[in-house]
Amino acid sequence: MTIRISSRALLLASALALAPAAHAETPADTLVVAHTIDDIISLDPAQSFEFSGNDVNNNTYDRLVDFDPLDPDAGFQPSLATSWEVAEDGLSITFTLRDDVTFHSGNPLRAEDAAWSLQRAVKLDKTPAFILTQFGFTPDNVEEMITFEGNTLTLRLDQPYAQSFVLNCLTANIASVVDKETVMANEQDGDLGNAWLSTNEAGSGAYVLAAWRPNEQVQLTAYEEYWQGAPEMKRVIVRNVAESSAQRLLLEQGDIDVARNMTPTDVQSISAVEGVKILDEPRGRILYMGLNQKDELLSNPAVIEAMKHLVDYEGITSSFLQGQFVTHQSFLPLGYLGVLEETPWTYDVEKARQILADAGIEGGTITTRVRDLREYIDVAQTLQASMAEAGLTLNIEQMTGAQVLDAYRAREVPIFLGEWGPDYSDPNTNAATFAYNPDNSDEANAVGLLAWRNAYEVPAEMNEATVAATLEQDTEARAEMYREIQRRYQAEAPIVPLFQRIEQVGLRENVQNWYSGGAVTSVIYRQVTKGE
Repeated sequence: MTIRISSRALLLASALALAPAAHAETPADTLVVAHTIDDIISLDPAQSFEFSGNDVNNNTYDRLVDFDPLDPDAGFQPSLATSWEVAEDGLSITFTLRDDVTFHSGNPLRAEDAAWSLQRAVKLDKTPAFILTQFGFTPDNVEEMITFEGNTLTLRLDQPYAQSFVLNCLTANIASVVDKETVMANEQDGDLGNAWLSTNEAGSGAYVLAAWRPNEQVQLTAYEEYWQGAPEMKRVIVRNVAESSAQRLLLEQGDIDVARNMTPTDVQSISAVEGVKILDEPRGRILYMGLNQKDELLSNPAVIEAMKHLVDYEGITSSFLQGQFVTHQSFLPLGYLGVLEETPWTYDVEKARQILADAGIEGGTITTRVRDLREYIDVAQTLQASMAEAGLTLNIEQMTGAQVLDAYRAREVPIFLGEWGPDYSDPNTNAATFAYNPDNSDEANAVGLLAWRNAYEVPAEMNEATVAATLEQDTEARAEMYREIQRRYQAEAPIVPLFQRIEQVGLRENVQNWYSGGAVTSVIYRQVTKGE
């Protein structure tokens, strides 16, 4: 399917296709990115929940609050909302919107559009809707809970949540403001424009969607009337290039400006190439080890403690995961409010062996299932070797990702090795899945909670602390609450954070101000420039 290809985009694509291979160079006002983008299912911000779709939406839509790509560590900032006020009882937040913003259609952006966009997302109830519905919004009450008057929008909440919790969630793509008039002009059978927005956009962001050819490329063109100023890169072309070696070759030749999916081998190979630089950027994904408490051996606290010392953290990050992950032993990623950077566990087989001996454990066998991705298999095999030194046997069955995920969601994987990525930029996104499980019964079927998947009966005090942290209005006090939750979690939990993913981006030397989105958001293009 091909979506609204502009004549300018066609001319550019033709020019690039006909350009000679030798001495290739992208145009000065064009950014060409190689990335794996075959995960895009829908571009409707009320539905999109895949990495590449969110990358597109982050640049074609605005939200009430957002991140500054030149100062991402500053947290959420005013965007379409210039200010906000929390009621004394904490049960409502009123936003004042800018009055100088237009959608790509030319329609003025109104508080009505912003309120309707949030209402629409709740009513459609697609996968990411929980980011909004956790504040008490339902399809039945959302028109009363989210209202507008003039240039103000008011959110009425079912509890006095922390202001930072609410605002962090409003940076998520599901909170993007869409052009109500344009979308409703394309409604089909009461779908609130969902089918049309799946392949089109109706935003006010720095870029306009020029074309999307599934599994091939996305083309964006600059919105010259953008309220924060027209971006310098007038076109952004994201090409679907799955092979790392192909991305490396394209970058070496100058056919692309950015390569986003290179293996450590290709990164090392290209790092010495003239005209190319490598940028390391922490992402939000945590590689962890889940020890299923339904397994009799793994449910022993001594085994849980010993396993934390049977992971060769330094050896793994300096060999097959080199440059791709760093050791990180808490469930909140670097870049999040309340992150804990303490690393209490070291690789120590002798210590693990002693812990097991003191508990009277002389051996044991575990058969587990691992997704057939090289990095996961390598971690599993390294763990297998160290467990053998401590007297434990690990049998590894390799399966497809779908097979492992099905078994994991059915609580049938004894040791799970995989990654978890945050759903939104607030610390509750991980606390509420690693450290919260109010009902550990099989009947609860809480597949969205990692604690439940691993049959971890979270202590009542930790469940209560996790909920309390969403209600703490003082941001620094809230951050300290999360640090304390993580310290207790580290001391006893059977789901063990191991590493945080690093995105190694290859760039042509003249590309400046690139930002992949860090741990908290998606890629942003509007600040990118090219030097001489």
